[in-house]
Amino acid sequence: MRKQPAPHQCSIVPPYLLEALAASDDPAVAAWARATLVADDDLRRSRRTAELRPPSAASSPTPAPRMERGTAEAPQRAVHDARGETTLPGDLVRAEGSPATDDREVTEAYDGLGATWDLWQEVYGRNSLDGKGLPLVATVHYGQQYDNAFWDGTQMVFGDGDGVIFAPFTRSLDVIGHELAHGVTQYTSGLNYQDQSGALNESVSDVFGVLVKQRRLGQSADEADWLVGAELLADDVKGVALRSMAAPGTAYDDPRLGTDPQPAHLRDYVETTDDNGGVHINSGIPNKAFHTLATTLGGNAWEVAGQVWVDTITGDISADCDFATFAALTVAAAAARHGDGSEVTAAVRAAWESVGVTPGSTAPRSPGGSDGGNAEAPSTPAPSTAVSVRRTGGFAGRTIERTVTLEELPNGDTRAWQSLLADDRLTAIAREAAATRRMPDAFCYGVRCETPPLDVELPEPQLSDDVRGLFERTLSPGEG
Repeated sequence: MRKQPAPHQCSIVPPYLLEALAASDDPAVAAWARATLVADDDLRRSRRTAELRPPSAASSPTPAPRMERGTAEAPQRAVHDARGETTLPGDLVRAEGSPATDDREVTEAYDGLGATWDLWQEVYGRNSLDGKGLPLVATVHYGQQYDNAFWDGTQMVFGDGDGVIFAPFTRSLDVIGHELAHGVTQYTSGLNYQDQSGALNESVSDVFGVLVKQRRLGQSADEADWLVGAELLADDVKGVALRSMAAPGTAYDDPRLGTDPQPAHLRDYVETTDDNGGVHINSGIPNKAFHTLATTLGGNAWEVAGQVWVDTITGDISADCDFATFAALTVAAAAARHGDGSEVTAAVRAAWESVGVTPGSTAPRSPGGSDGGNAEAPSTPAPSTAVSVRRTGGFAGRTIERTVTLEELPNGDTRAWQSLLADDRLTAIAREAAATRRMPDAFCYGVRCETPPLDVELPEPQLSDDVRGLFERTLSPGEG
């Protein structure tokens, strides 16, 4: 049985877009964007440190009412109202089967949860996100002018937007489908939220987000707009959506938002340490591959093309899957269902090649931390590189240390270490940590390496879930 990974907060509006708004000449827009960035950062930090805190009656939040699992015939939905606060889940305002309220956002959230459940159950035979009837929980009216929506590993959360750049986030059905698809990924492939696997994680959510909308509207692949978040942008914003799967890089070009940075081809892959290695940026490449496949096949995209993607993420796939490996898995999934010499299988292969990804090809990690697919890859640390990891702190105060060569580790962890050592990500985290007050009883990780030279101390709250998990697997082989 595949071990469920630690959930990662996944937001629809990427941090680089909020950072652009935070620099806006409009002081109100800038303040709302900064407040959203702070709230998102606080949420991420609280998730990383929650497991360090011992449970206590005084500090534990009041649990949400227990919900029964849904059946294969019907979902189990619950919509809560945060009433402008940030305590989750908020007040229950609409349960499964109860009448509609006069709150538009409550209705949109309830209907969006239902449309998403319908796609997964009625088309793919999957009973909710986990395949076992997981209740679908949502919270609306989160925070004040909160410019985002996210899946936190247990539920959906919607901000009302600022009313100047963004409308309420329940307006977009594909955004609801997108965020809930992160839940499906959490319970299936568990794609690491970093670099190419993180871009695939985001792309899978874009794919199933637009498929929820297309199916609800009865649109064929040729009729659909292939936009993500088209309903969110205010009328005076120079753009059509947050992302375009048909034409990545063209969704917006606005003085406040900047220019859409998504590439549509592997040759334009963006190397960055921001946004978890560009997960919202480089997702444009697999997005375009899926759009090409769906429009080549024609008809309803959720039927043949969507089923290939479902077979892939629920099949034999590793969490550190890169573009080329994912492409090869989609080809294999198509061949298993339609035959190796079928038009569908040929179309899947051609769709990936059209964006510069040859299914099954591999290359060393590039400096930004991602495989280069077919691109010529620069040199990276040799597999025999030795790394020492030390963990100190915690409530027990015990120190654990282990030195390994990369060739001793599983292939996925070897590539992950190569990615970390090939750029300055750990050094940047250490610099940030030096200016931040240490949390009492938090773990601290020391990482040393001779080639390339590295000796850093990294408090756990500063680390992403993926990096922390890599450190723990290195310290305790077979237990990560």
